[in-house]
Amino acid sequence: MNGAMDELLDRPIAPAAIRSESLPGVVVLPEKPIVSIRPSGRWSPLNLRQIWEYKELLYFLMWRDVKVRYKQTALGVAWAIIQPLLTMAVFTLLFGRLAHVPSEGVPYPLFAFAGLLPWTFASTAVTASGNSLVNNSNLISKVYFPRMIVPAAAVGAALVDFGIGFVLLAGLMFYYGIRPGVELAMLPVLVVLAAAIAFGIGMLLSALNVKYRDVRHALPFFVQLWMFVTPVIYPASIVPARWRWVLSLNPLSGVIEGFRACLFGRSFDWTSLALSALGAGIVLVYSAYTFRSMERIFADVV
Repeated sequence: MNGAMDELLDRPIAPAAIRSESLPGVVVLPEKPIVSIRPSGRWSPLNLRQIWEYKELLYFLMWRDVKVRYKQTALGVAWAIIQPLLTMAVFTLLFGRLAHVPSEGVPYPLFAFAGLLPWTFASTAVTASGNSLVNNSNLISKVYFPRMIVPAAAVGAALVDFGIGFVLLAGLMFYYGIRPGVELAMLPVLVVLAAAIAFGIGMLLSALNVKYRDVRHALPFFVQLWMFVTPVIYPASIVPARWRWVLSLNPLSGVIEGFRACLFGRSFDWTSLALSALGAGIVLVYSAYTFRSMERIFADVV
């Protein structure tokens, strides 16, 4: 019996024959692996299908970021309203009352808040996503999943704050007697465009932050400078025409101007919106491929 068994094991037989006939109950591994985890090349495809397969993880990380942000706080999610509201009050006093910055016929508090709401979303999303990989180092070094989900979850968490702040904006519009028109239908497009810009910039900064920790220190300064070259506290119309093209290089400028246009029933600057969409596309593609090229070192360096 033992000799027959030894002879059977020495013969090159197919795995299916071993499982079904020769050795019942013995599990034989396939000749080729079912799933292969390999480091990505410099120009590897983005593999968006794989990211979609991990959508539950994206949802979990997004809500985890929201809960952690307001955990053990006395005011909770009210901070999503307090921050832009207090900033609006300061800007109204300094720029609306003292500096007399024009607001194109709209009450300056409402004008400022309509710019602050998308700006606060973009700046919060960029800051959180830029630090997301470093802040989740324990998860990245132990578990395999598409790393792009981490900065995407940070942007999704900022969208929750945006939704809360938009309720306050609707209340301000009702208070000042401003009713939006059909232009409001462009609002979802502008929100998606702002999220794409924030995700692209945050994804690039998160990858660089893993390798160069200077990014963590430079990021607040970068965001602060970014606000002054974005028409948040002033309309783009006050910039001289010959220099307005420089403002258009900032993809968020067209988004904020379009945000005000759809809320206050004004005509859209389609050239500025087209440049914003083009800039968002360029930033997204470049950031995604840069992220993929650096992804192989994340678990070792972070």
